[in-house]
Amino acid sequence: MLKLSKAMINKPIISLRTGQIIGTTTEAIINPHNLKLEGFYVNANNSKEPKILLEQDIREIGIKGLAVNDTDALSDTEDLVRLKDIIELDFKLIGKKVVTTSDSKVGKVIDYAADTESLFIQKLYVSKPVIRNIAGGSLVIDRSQVNEITPKKIVINDLLETSAVKASATA
Repeated sequence: MLKLSKAMINKPIISLRTGQIIGTTTEAIINPHNLKLEGFYVNANNSKEPKILLEQDIREIGIKGLAVNDTDALSDTEDLVRLKDIIELDFKLIGKKVVTTSDSKVGKVIDYAADTESLFIQKLYVSKPVIRNIAGGSLVIDRSQVNEITPKKIVINDLLETSAVKASATA
């Protein structure tokens, strides 16, 4: 099932052992190399320092928040050696510019949807520039359309090119 980022950010983290809220997610840690949510930064109830909740420690993402086994699921940043490079990248997806391979501006990412089982980001919701946004709404980009991710922008396949491929496949 897909969930929007808003359903995972600023949500309580519930310990299944105690049934208590042990913290709140504040921000997602996104791996730009494969668009995977590696975890979340957390404001833990029992710590002044921010903690990290790794994706493998999440038992369920529900309506009321994220369920974990216990407070042991929350880690200190310096303890996560394998995730150090991703944390240092400090990749932010929301607000990232989206352009096509022919360098046409598409807009900016306003939200994303991730699969709750794998935590791979599947859809990007892009707001169009004001000039082209007269009709309203946003554009939905599937992860298969993403060509490249740089620190400043996301490059997707040309929109007409994708439609032409689908049209020729059906013909």
